[in-house]
Amino acid sequence: MSLPEVLLLNSDFEPLNVCNARRAMALILLGKADVLSHNGHMIGTARGHLPTPSIVKMRYHVRRPLPQLRLSRHSILARDSYTCQYCGYRGRDLTIDHVVPRWMAGPHTWDNLVACCRKCNLKKGDKTPQQARMKLLTKPRRPHFIPYISLPAYLKAKNREEWQMYLPVFDAFKDHS
Repeated sequence: MSLPEVLLLNSDFEPLNVCNARRAMALILLGKADVLSHNGHMIGTARGHLPTPSIVKMRYHVRRPLPQLRLSRHSILARDSYTCQYCGYRGRDLTIDHVVPRWMAGPHTWDNLVACCRKCNLKKGDKTPQQARMKLLTKPRRPHFIPYISLPAYLKAKNREEWQMYLPVFDAFKDHS
């Protein structure tokens, strides 16, 4: 069984990270963090069972440099909600497609990369969508925000009702589930 995930907040309630319950419990037991909410589960220890936290807040402020939104496979898949941008197939077994192929000087950028199922990737091959007679469901673009937590973690976290009040709202991801 995997450990539940815990939202870790800075002392000013800004999201810092999503970590596992073991890491959160260590921060609590070391006196570095306080529990704001429990998830209803219990975690076994040598001295018995303790309630598992869902949200913890650091007791001191953690200074962080402004994060950079990294262009990665996971960020592209998360941005596209794990949905093929050609046929609409949803799943975790997607690939990344260059809209304008690299051999045609297509850049490796947010505006040229999309989530794509294997079937559509094979159908499109090394052509542009127009040449392959395929249409994109949404135009790819760079997200206009930089969350302190990674994009995949943010998109997963925003679906947890008890965490929503601590997460900033970004218009580009209001309707994604």
